[in-house]
Amino acid sequence: MSSELPEATLSEADGVRFLHLGSPWVQGAMRIRDPLHVELEYVQRMLAALLWLEPAALAGAHAVQLGLGAGALTRFTLRALAMRTTAVELNPHVIAAGRAWFRLPPDGAQLHIVQADASQWLTRAEPASATLLHVDLYDEEAAAPVLDDEAFYAACHRLLAPRGAMAVNLFGRHASLDRSLARIAAAFGTEAVWRLRATREGNTVVVATRDAPLPPRAELAQRAAEIESRWGALGLPARKWLRMLRPLGA
Repeated sequence: MSSELPEATLSEADGVRFLHLGSPWVQGAMRIRDPLHVELEYVQRMLAALLWLEPAALAGAHAVQLGLGAGALTRFTLRALAMRTTAVELNPHVIAAGRAWFRLPPDGAQLHIVQADASQWLTRAEPASATLLHVDLYDEEAAAPVLDDEAFYAACHRLLAPRGAMAVNLFGRHASLDRSLARIAAAFGTEAVWRLRATREGNTVVVATRDAPLPPRAELAQRAAEIESRWGALGLPARKWLRMLRPLGA
């Protein structure tokens, strides 16, 4: 199986190391002198899911990433948020590159890297066990998510603990994006889905929650300020996220 999967390749520019899968498409990035800094804009926006969560309650809770990339979210939830972290990645070459080139720590009590198909892993995962879920599943062509049907998003909903939040990276044509949004809404409910404005590169981050309404405006502003105070230097401009956040039904 691993021989059929693309090899991980690297490039570097301006102090940033990039992960590729045998193509020019960037699959992840790390600032070499500051590995905890979240370098790519769309990855930063995937952490907008923190707006729905109480920062003081994150330490010790469970974070899951479906799709490892260069490990930016894995490093961040493990080190910056002090969350117990599980990352699920199909391609062993990506995991090996993470260990060798992207400061991915060894497995231990707080970190578990699983080589598996994300949809199969979800069938075995403990329901309601993840407070924070990130989904970023693309192949070497980076054209559309490799797992994107309603059953997959329903399994993501089952994985989330009550008041948990999921962030998904969607990249594709308008029609493809609309289909993905409809599938997420079918699994979570339209009222539990929000989207951020697309990046210049065309990535749209979608946040969906399980029984976690968006906080009132004053509380949301306070939470954004707290996120930015704690982690703004690591690439989290949380107050900017408030200006680009829209409910799906809007």
